[in-house]
Amino acid sequence: MALEKVISVDLIEVVENGTLQVRTKTAIKEDGVEISSQFHRHVVVPGADVSAEDAKVQAIAAAVHTPEVVAAYEAVIAAQEAARLAAEQAAQEVAPTE
Repeated sequence: MALEKVISVDLIEVVENGTLQVRTKTAIKEDGVEISSQFHRHVVVPGADVSAEDAKVQAIAAAVHTPEVVAAYEAVIAAQEAARLAAEQAAQEVAPTE
């Protein structure tokens, strides 16, 4: 009875904004037959360091994360952050003082 743990990237999805959704499968095999598995998901955003990622993820990121895609993603994030800060400031100005 030999147990083996196999970890593999089994799914990579590219979202419209260039974000990569990566699913990693961890399978436990007994004598070559899978007896258990679980999944973990993580996201790789445009411009992120992918040096520690699986080779397949690195290759897709290199193709998808062009300078234009990274700039567009960063612009959206900056705009969202500015809107969040403006909303917080507006809420503080309206909040009653005690």
